[in-house]
Amino acid sequence: MQWKLELTALQFYVLRKSGTETAFSSALNNNYAAGTYVCAACKTPLYTSEHKYDSGSGWPAFDSAIEGSVSLDVDYKIGVARTELKCATCGGHLGHSFNDGPKETTGKRHCINGAALLFIPKKK
Repeated sequence: MQWKLELTALQFYVLRKSGTETAFSSALNNNYAAGTYVCAACKTPLYTSEHKYDSGSGWPAFDSAIEGSVSLDVDYKIGVARTELKCATCGGHLGHSFNDGPKETTGKRHCINGAALLFIPKKK
C-alpha cells in the first residue's frame, strides 16, 4: 500500500503491476544528457547515460546496466518467455531485455519503461 502513496499512478502500474507505458510517451526516451537513471521507486542507480542509445522502439534503451543493480526474471505474460528486468533492490518491474542491441557493445537492448526511471543529471 505504501508504494501506491509514493508513486504516480503510471509508476505504480509499471513498477508494481508489471505494466508497460505507451511507446514514445516518455520524455526520457529522447534524453541524452549526461547522468544516471535511478529506480523511480527506491532511487537505486540502474543505468548511466554512457550506455543509453536510440533503439527506435519508443522506450529508453540501454546496452547494459550498472553492475548488480538489475535482476533478471522470466516473464510469460504474452505467451512466450521473455527476459524481464527488475530493480535488484525493490523488485520493481523495469522492462525487458532483448538480443537485438548494438553489436559493437553488448548486443543487448534493455528496453525500459521511462515511468520506472528518474534521471539525475551529472553535476558540472
